[in-house]
Amino acid sequence: MKRTKLLSAIFAIVMVVAMFALTACGGGNGGGGDVEPAGSGSAPAPAAGGTIVIGATGPLTGDASSYGISVNQGAQMAVDEINAAGGLNGIMLELKMKDDKAAATDAASAYDQLYDDGMQVSMGSVTSGACDAFAQRAVADGLFVLTPSASQQSIIEQGDTIFRLCFSDPEQGALAARDLAGKYEKIGVIYDTSDTYSTGLYEGFVAQMEELGKADAYTTRTFDQDNKKDFSAQVEALKDCDVIFCPFYYTEASLVCKACTNKGLTDMPIYGCDGLDGLAALLDDTIKNPITYITPLDVTSTDAKVAKFVEDYSARFGATPDQFAADGYDVIYVIFEALKAAGVDNADMSSADMSAAVTQVLAGGSFSYAGITGQMQWTAEGACDKILNVVQLQ
Repeated sequence: MKRTKLLSAIFAIVMVVAMFALTACGGGNGGGGDVEPAGSGSAPAPAAGGTIVIGATGPLTGDASSYGISVNQGAQMAVDEINAAGGLNGIMLELKMKDDKAAATDAASAYDQLYDDGMQVSMGSVTSGACDAFAQRAVADGLFVLTPSASQQSIIEQGDTIFRLCFSDPEQGALAARDLAGKYEKIGVIYDTSDTYSTGLYEGFVAQMEELGKADAYTTRTFDQDNKKDFSAQVEALKDCDVIFCPFYYTEASLVCKACTNKGLTDMPIYGCDGLDGLAALLDDTIKNPITYITPLDVTSTDAKVAKFVEDYSARFGATPDQFAADGYDVIYVIFEALKAAGVDNADMSSADMSAAVTQVLAGGSFSYAGITGQMQWTAEGACDKILNVVQLQ
Protein backbone atom coordinates (compact mmCIF):
# COMPACT_ATOMS: atom_id res chain seq x y z
CA MET A 1 0.00 0.00 0.00
CA LYS A 2 1.07 3.59 -0.56
CA ARG A 3 1.86 5.99 2.26
CA THR A 4 -1.21 7.42 3.95
CA LYS A 5 -1.68 10.92 5.31
CA LEU A 6 -2.01 9.42 8.78
CA LEU A 7 1.36 7.69 8.52
CA SER A 8 2.95 10.87 7.20
CA ALA A 9 1.57 12.84 10.14
CA ILE A 10 2.85 10.29 12.66
CA PHE A 11 6.26 10.33 10.98
CA ALA A 12 6.40 14.12 11.17
CA ILE A 13 5.58 14.10 14.91
CA VAL A 14 8.25 11.47 15.58
CA MET A 15 10.82 13.52 13.69
CA VAL A 16 10.03 16.68 15.66
CA VAL A 17 10.39 14.82 18.97
CA ALA A 18 13.64 13.22 17.81
CA MET A 19 15.10 16.55 16.70
CA PHE A 20 14.20 18.13 20.07
CA ALA A 21 15.91 15.28 21.91
CA LEU A 22 19.06 15.59 19.80
CA THR A 23 19.25 19.34 20.39
CA ALA A 24 18.78 18.97 24.16
CA CYS A 25 21.56 16.39 24.32
CA GLY A 26 24.02 18.38 22.20
CA GLY A 27 23.90 15.76 19.38
CA GLY A 28 23.27 16.18 15.68
CA ASN A 29 25.41 18.01 13.12
CA GLY A 30 28.04 20.11 14.83
CA GLY A 31 27.69 18.32 18.18
CA GLY A 32 30.63 17.63 20.44
CA GLY A 33 30.56 13.85 20.17
CA ASP A 34 32.16 13.40 16.71
CA VAL A 35 35.09 10.97 16.63
CA GLU A 36 37.64 10.88 13.81
CA PRO A 37 37.99 7.39 12.27
CA ALA A 38 41.01 5.58 13.70
CA GLY A 39 44.10 5.84 11.56
CA SER A 40 42.55 8.23 9.02
CA GLY A 41 45.26 10.87 9.46
CA SER A 42 42.98 13.49 7.91
CA ALA A 43 40.41 16.07 8.89
CA PRO A 44 37.05 14.74 10.08
CA ALA A 45 34.68 13.77 7.27
CA PRO A 46 31.83 16.17 6.52
CA ALA A 47 28.75 15.67 8.64
CA ALA A 48 26.36 13.21 7.05
CA GLY A 49 23.74 14.90 4.94
CA GLY A 50 21.22 12.08 4.98
CA THR A 51 20.45 9.46 2.36
CA ILE A 52 18.69 9.46 -1.01
CA VAL A 53 16.96 6.16 -1.71
CA ILE A 54 17.08 4.79 -5.27
CA GLY A 55 14.54 2.02 -5.78
CA ALA A 56 14.44 -0.71 -8.43
CA THR A 57 13.12 -4.16 -9.23
CA GLY A 58 14.55 -6.92 -11.36
CA PRO A 59 14.62 -10.69 -11.80
CA LEU A 60 17.00 -11.85 -9.08
CA THR A 61 15.65 -15.40 -9.34
CA GLY A 62 14.19 -17.37 -12.23
CA ASP A 63 15.06 -17.77 -15.93
CA ALA A 64 15.98 -14.10 -16.45
CA SER A 65 17.95 -13.75 -13.22
CA SER A 66 21.20 -13.19 -15.11
CA TYR A 67 19.89 -9.77 -16.16
CA GLY A 68 18.66 -8.68 -12.75
CA ILE A 69 21.72 -9.84 -10.86
CA SER A 70 24.04 -8.07 -13.30
CA VAL A 71 22.10 -4.81 -13.12
CA ASN A 72 22.03 -5.00 -9.33
CA GLN A 73 25.77 -5.66 -9.06
CA GLY A 74 26.71 -2.92 -11.52
CA ALA A 75 24.42 -0.42 -9.84
CA GLN A 76 25.66 -1.28 -6.35
CA MET A 77 29.26 -0.88 -7.45
CA ALA A 78 28.47 2.63 -8.72
CA VAL A 79 26.67 3.52 -5.47
CA ASP A 80 29.64 2.34 -3.42
CA GLU A 81 32.07 4.36 -5.54
CA ILE A 82 29.99 7.52 -5.24
CA ASN A 83 29.56 7.16 -1.48
CA ALA A 84 33.26 6.46 -0.98
CA ALA A 85 34.00 9.72 -2.80
CA GLY A 86 31.75 11.70 -0.46
CA GLY A 87 28.38 11.17 -2.07
CA LEU A 88 26.31 14.11 -3.22
CA ASN A 89 27.96 16.83 -1.12
CA GLY A 90 27.76 14.58 1.92
CA ILE A 91 24.43 13.00 1.02
CA MET A 92 24.78 9.24 0.64
CA LEU A 93 22.98 7.11 -1.92
CA GLU A 94 21.21 3.87 -1.03
CA LEU A 95 20.13 1.27 -3.57
CA LYS A 96 17.10 -0.88 -2.77
CA MET A 97 16.37 -3.56 -5.36
CA LYS A 98 13.62 -6.14 -5.00
CA ASP A 99 13.09 -9.39 -6.90
CA ASP A 100 10.25 -9.18 -9.43
CA LYS A 101 11.00 -12.48 -11.23
CA ALA A 102 10.47 -10.53 -14.49
CA ALA A 103 6.72 -10.53 -13.70
CA ALA A 104 4.46 -7.48 -13.87
CA THR A 105 2.45 -8.40 -10.78
CA ASP A 106 5.58 -8.83 -8.68
CA ALA A 107 7.00 -5.53 -9.96
CA ALA A 108 3.81 -3.68 -9.06
CA SER A 109 3.81 -5.14 -5.55
CA ALA A 110 7.51 -4.38 -5.13
CA TYR A 111 6.94 -0.78 -6.24
CA ASP A 112 4.46 -0.26 -3.42
CA GLN A 113 6.93 -1.70 -0.89
CA LEU A 114 9.75 0.49 -2.19
CA TYR A 115 7.58 3.60 -2.08
CA ASP A 116 6.63 2.85 1.51
CA ASP A 117 10.36 2.36 2.25
CA GLY A 118 11.14 5.90 1.10
CA MET A 119 12.10 5.53 -2.57
CA GLN A 120 12.79 9.04 -3.96
CA VAL A 121 14.04 8.30 -7.49
CA SER A 122 14.16 5.01 -9.34
CA MET A 123 15.87 2.71 -11.81
CA GLY A 124 12.48 1.21 -12.58
CA SER A 125 12.59 -2.44 -13.61
CA VAL A 126 15.07 -4.47 -15.64
CA THR A 127 12.68 -6.21 -18.04
CA SER A 128 9.96 -4.62 -20.16
CA GLY A 129 6.85 -6.39 -18.88
CA ALA A 130 7.78 -5.69 -15.26
CA CYS A 131 8.79 -2.11 -16.00
CA ASP A 132 5.48 -1.41 -17.72
CA ALA A 133 3.66 -2.14 -14.46
CA PHE A 134 6.28 -0.29 -12.40
CA ALA A 135 6.08 2.79 -14.63
CA GLN A 136 2.29 3.00 -14.35
CA ARG A 137 2.58 3.45 -10.61
CA ALA A 138 5.53 5.81 -10.91
CA VAL A 139 3.63 8.12 -13.25
CA ALA A 140 0.72 8.32 -10.79
CA ASP A 141 3.16 9.37 -8.04
CA GLY A 142 5.23 11.70 -10.20
CA LEU A 143 8.31 9.53 -9.55
CA PHE A 144 11.37 9.74 -11.83
CA VAL A 145 12.35 6.46 -13.50
CA LEU A 146 15.46 5.75 -15.59
CA THR A 147 15.31 2.09 -16.58
CA PRO A 148 18.63 0.52 -17.53
CA SER A 149 17.28 -2.09 -19.93
CA ALA A 150 13.47 -2.18 -20.32
CA SER A 151 13.35 -1.54 -24.05
CA GLN A 152 9.64 -1.74 -24.86
CA GLN A 153 8.77 1.53 -26.61
CA SER A 154 5.45 2.05 -24.80
CA ILE A 155 7.13 2.29 -21.36
CA ILE A 156 8.47 5.82 -21.82
CA GLU A 157 5.21 6.87 -23.46
CA GLN A 158 3.36 6.47 -20.16
CA GLY A 159 4.43 9.80 -18.69
CA ASP A 160 6.92 12.65 -18.57
CA THR A 161 8.96 11.18 -15.69
CA ILE A 162 9.82 7.89 -17.40
CA PHE A 163 13.19 7.59 -19.20
CA ARG A 164 15.37 4.76 -20.46
CA LEU A 165 19.12 4.24 -20.85
CA CYS A 166 18.84 1.58 -23.56
CA PHE A 167 17.56 1.70 -27.11
CA SER A 168 13.95 0.74 -27.79
CA ASP A 169 13.14 -2.63 -29.36
CA PRO A 170 12.14 -1.14 -32.75
CA GLU A 171 15.36 0.89 -32.84
CA GLN A 172 17.48 -2.23 -32.26
CA GLY A 173 15.48 -4.16 -34.85
CA ALA A 174 16.07 -1.42 -37.42
CA LEU A 175 19.79 -1.35 -36.64
CA ALA A 176 19.96 -5.12 -37.08
CA ALA A 177 18.15 -4.88 -40.44
CA ARG A 178 20.59 -2.31 -41.78
CA ASP A 179 23.59 -4.37 -40.69
CA LEU A 180 22.23 -7.68 -41.96
CA ALA A 181 20.97 -6.32 -45.28
CA GLY A 182 24.40 -4.90 -45.99
CA LYS A 183 26.12 -8.27 -45.45
CA TYR A 184 23.74 -11.05 -46.52
CA GLU A 185 21.44 -11.85 -49.44
CA LYS A 186 19.21 -14.44 -47.74
CA ILE A 187 18.30 -13.77 -44.11
CA GLY A 188 16.51 -16.30 -41.95
CA VAL A 189 14.55 -14.96 -38.97
CA ILE A 190 13.13 -16.72 -35.92
CA TYR A 191 11.12 -14.74 -33.38
CA ASP A 192 8.92 -15.30 -30.33
CA THR A 193 5.31 -14.31 -31.03
CA SER A 194 4.45 -14.46 -27.32
CA ASP A 195 7.13 -12.03 -26.12
CA THR A 196 6.91 -8.23 -26.39
CA TYR A 197 10.70 -7.83 -26.58
CA SER A 198 11.03 -10.25 -29.46
CA THR A 199 8.01 -8.96 -31.39
CA GLY A 200 9.18 -5.36 -30.94
CA LEU A 201 12.58 -6.22 -32.40
CA TYR A 202 10.99 -8.13 -35.25
CA GLU A 203 8.58 -5.32 -36.12
CA GLY A 204 11.44 -2.82 -36.20
CA PHE A 205 13.42 -5.22 -38.42
CA VAL A 206 10.53 -5.69 -40.84
CA ALA A 207 9.80 -1.98 -41.11
CA GLN A 208 13.45 -1.21 -41.86
CA MET A 209 13.77 -4.03 -44.41
CA GLU A 210 10.74 -2.65 -46.26
CA GLU A 211 12.25 0.83 -46.18
CA LEU A 212 15.47 -0.60 -47.65
CA GLY A 213 13.53 -2.34 -50.41
CA LYS A 214 14.52 -5.75 -49.02
CA ALA A 215 11.10 -7.14 -48.14
CA ASP A 216 11.86 -10.31 -50.13
CA ALA A 217 15.32 -10.86 -48.64
CA TYR A 218 14.23 -12.64 -45.46
CA THR A 219 12.28 -15.75 -44.44
CA THR A 220 10.54 -15.96 -41.07
CA ARG A 221 9.75 -18.79 -38.69
CA THR A 222 8.21 -18.40 -35.22
CA PHE A 223 7.78 -19.96 -31.79
CA ASP A 224 5.95 -19.07 -28.57
CA GLN A 225 6.16 -19.66 -24.83
CA ASP A 226 4.62 -23.13 -25.18
CA ASN A 227 6.99 -24.21 -27.93
CA LYS A 228 10.54 -23.04 -27.18
CA LYS A 229 12.51 -26.15 -26.24
CA ASP A 230 13.34 -27.54 -29.68
CA PHE A 231 14.25 -25.41 -32.70
CA SER A 232 15.01 -28.23 -35.12
CA ALA A 233 12.04 -27.43 -37.39
CA GLN A 234 12.85 -23.74 -37.61
CA VAL A 235 16.55 -24.36 -38.33
CA GLU A 236 15.68 -26.98 -40.96
CA ALA A 237 13.39 -24.49 -42.72
CA LEU A 238 16.15 -21.85 -42.77
CA LYS A 239 19.14 -24.07 -43.57
CA ASP A 240 19.64 -22.50 -47.01
CA CYS A 241 19.85 -18.97 -45.63
CA ASP A 242 23.11 -17.07 -45.24
CA VAL A 243 22.44 -16.13 -41.60
CA ILE A 244 19.83 -16.71 -38.88
CA PHE A 245 18.62 -13.61 -37.02
CA CYS A 246 17.52 -14.43 -33.46
CA PRO A 247 15.75 -11.40 -31.94
CA PHE A 248 15.07 -12.95 -28.53
CA TYR A 249 16.84 -14.00 -25.34
CA TYR A 250 20.01 -16.02 -24.83
CA THR A 251 18.33 -19.07 -23.31
CA GLU A 252 16.40 -19.83 -26.52
CA ALA A 253 19.31 -18.69 -28.70
CA SER A 254 21.50 -21.39 -27.14
CA LEU A 255 18.97 -23.98 -28.31
CA VAL A 256 19.06 -22.57 -31.83
CA CYS A 257 22.85 -22.97 -31.81
CA LYS A 258 22.52 -26.56 -30.63
CA ALA A 259 19.96 -27.30 -33.33
CA CYS A 260 22.39 -25.93 -35.92
CA THR A 261 25.13 -28.19 -34.59
CA ASN A 262 22.84 -31.24 -34.64
CA LYS A 263 22.05 -30.56 -38.29
CA GLY A 264 25.66 -30.00 -39.29
CA LEU A 265 25.17 -26.27 -39.83
CA THR A 266 28.21 -25.32 -37.77
CA ASP A 267 29.16 -22.52 -40.16
CA MET A 268 25.74 -20.85 -40.03
CA PRO A 269 26.16 -17.29 -38.65
CA ILE A 270 23.87 -16.43 -35.74
CA TYR A 271 22.94 -12.76 -35.24
CA GLY A 272 21.04 -11.23 -32.35
CA CYS A 273 20.34 -8.16 -30.27
CA ASP A 274 21.18 -7.33 -26.66
CA GLY A 275 19.10 -10.22 -25.34
CA LEU A 276 21.91 -12.54 -26.46
CA ASP A 277 24.23 -11.14 -23.82
CA GLY A 278 24.85 -14.10 -21.51
CA LEU A 279 24.77 -16.65 -24.33
CA ALA A 280 28.43 -17.64 -23.96
CA ALA A 281 27.80 -19.19 -20.55
CA LEU A 282 25.32 -21.66 -22.07
CA LEU A 283 27.50 -22.88 -24.93
CA ASP A 284 30.18 -25.57 -25.02
CA ASP A 285 32.99 -26.41 -27.42
CA THR A 286 30.66 -28.24 -29.81
CA ILE A 287 29.16 -24.91 -30.92
CA LYS A 288 31.24 -23.51 -33.77
CA ASN A 289 28.79 -21.00 -35.26
CA PRO A 290 30.03 -17.42 -35.62
CA ILE A 291 27.80 -15.43 -33.26
CA THR A 292 27.32 -11.66 -33.54
CA TYR A 293 25.06 -9.46 -31.45
CA ILE A 294 24.24 -5.85 -30.73
CA THR A 295 25.33 -4.67 -27.31
CA PRO A 296 26.07 -1.39 -25.53
CA LEU A 297 29.17 -2.93 -23.90
CA ASP A 298 32.29 -4.25 -25.61
CA VAL A 299 34.39 -5.81 -22.83
CA THR A 300 37.41 -5.92 -25.15
CA SER A 301 37.33 -2.15 -25.63
CA THR A 302 40.60 -0.28 -25.09
CA ASP A 303 38.74 2.78 -23.82
CA ALA A 304 40.25 3.57 -20.41
CA LYS A 305 36.90 4.06 -18.67
CA VAL A 306 35.47 0.80 -20.01
CA ALA A 307 38.65 -1.16 -19.25
CA LYS A 308 38.68 0.07 -15.65
CA PHE A 309 35.03 -0.85 -15.19
CA VAL A 310 35.65 -4.35 -16.54
CA GLU A 311 38.70 -4.78 -14.30
CA ASP A 312 37.00 -3.50 -11.15
CA TYR A 313 33.79 -5.46 -11.73
CA SER A 314 35.69 -8.68 -12.46
CA ALA A 315 37.79 -8.27 -9.32
CA ARG A 316 34.76 -7.64 -7.13
CA PHE A 317 32.33 -10.23 -8.47
CA GLY A 318 34.63 -12.83 -10.00
CA ALA A 319 32.99 -12.60 -13.43
CA THR A 320 33.28 -10.55 -16.60
CA PRO A 321 30.52 -7.92 -16.69
CA ASP A 322 27.81 -8.10 -19.32
CA GLN A 323 25.89 -5.19 -20.82
CA PHE A 324 23.30 -5.29 -18.04
CA ALA A 325 25.97 -4.72 -15.42
CA ALA A 326 27.20 -1.76 -17.45
CA ASP A 327 23.65 -0.44 -17.84
CA GLY A 328 23.09 -0.61 -14.08
CA TYR A 329 26.41 1.11 -13.42
CA ASP A 330 25.66 3.91 -15.89
CA VAL A 331 22.12 4.48 -14.61
CA ILE A 332 23.35 5.23 -11.10
CA TYR A 333 25.94 7.70 -12.36
CA VAL A 334 23.39 9.41 -14.62
CA ILE A 335 21.00 9.80 -11.68
CA PHE A 336 23.87 11.11 -9.53
CA GLU A 337 24.98 13.65 -12.15
CA ALA A 338 21.38 14.71 -12.78
CA LEU A 339 20.85 15.28 -9.05
CA LYS A 340 23.98 17.46 -9.03
CA ALA A 341 22.88 19.37 -12.12
CA ALA A 342 19.46 19.93 -10.53
CA GLY A 343 21.10 21.42 -7.45
CA VAL A 344 19.61 18.86 -5.08
CA ASP A 345 21.21 19.43 -1.65
CA ASN A 346 18.53 18.11 0.69
CA ALA A 347 17.99 14.40 1.19
CA ASP A 348 14.63 15.11 2.81
CA MET A 349 13.04 16.42 -0.41
CA SER A 350 9.84 14.62 -1.30
CA SER A 351 10.05 12.04 -4.07
CA ALA A 352 7.77 14.20 -6.23
CA ASP A 353 9.94 17.32 -5.83
CA MET A 354 13.20 15.45 -6.33
CA SER A 355 11.86 13.64 -9.37
CA ALA A 356 10.55 16.87 -10.90
CA ALA A 357 14.02 18.42 -10.57
CA VAL A 358 15.80 15.44 -12.16
CA THR A 359 13.19 15.12 -14.91
CA GLN A 360 13.70 18.75 -15.89
CA VAL A 361 17.45 18.15 -16.22
CA LEU A 362 17.20 15.07 -18.45
CA ALA A 363 14.40 16.48 -20.60
CA GLY A 364 16.07 19.87 -20.98
CA GLY A 365 18.15 18.89 -24.01
CA SER A 366 21.53 20.05 -22.70
CA PHE A 367 22.39 17.29 -20.20
CA SER A 368 24.65 14.49 -21.46
CA TYR A 369 26.78 11.78 -19.92
CA ALA A 370 29.77 9.80 -21.19
CA GLY A 371 29.37 6.37 -19.64
CA ILE A 372 30.49 2.78 -19.99
CA THR A 373 27.79 2.21 -22.60
CA GLY A 374 28.62 5.31 -24.61
CA GLN A 375 27.98 9.04 -24.88
CA MET A 376 24.30 9.61 -24.22
CA GLN A 377 21.68 12.33 -24.19
CA TRP A 378 17.93 12.23 -23.69
CA THR A 379 14.94 13.55 -25.58
CA ALA A 380 11.98 15.20 -23.88
CA GLU A 381 10.08 11.97 -24.62
CA GLY A 382 12.50 9.95 -22.48
CA ALA A 383 14.45 8.20 -25.25
CA CYS A 384 18.22 7.81 -25.06
CA ASP A 385 20.32 8.85 -28.03
CA LYS A 386 23.56 6.85 -28.34
CA ILE A 387 25.41 4.44 -30.63
CA LEU A 388 25.40 0.71 -29.93
CA ASN A 389 28.27 -1.70 -30.57
CA VAL A 390 28.06 -4.81 -32.75
CA VAL A 391 30.44 -7.47 -31.41
CA GLN A 392 31.32 -11.04 -32.31
CA LEU A 393 31.32 -13.67 -29.59
CA GLN A 394 34.68 -15.40 -29.40
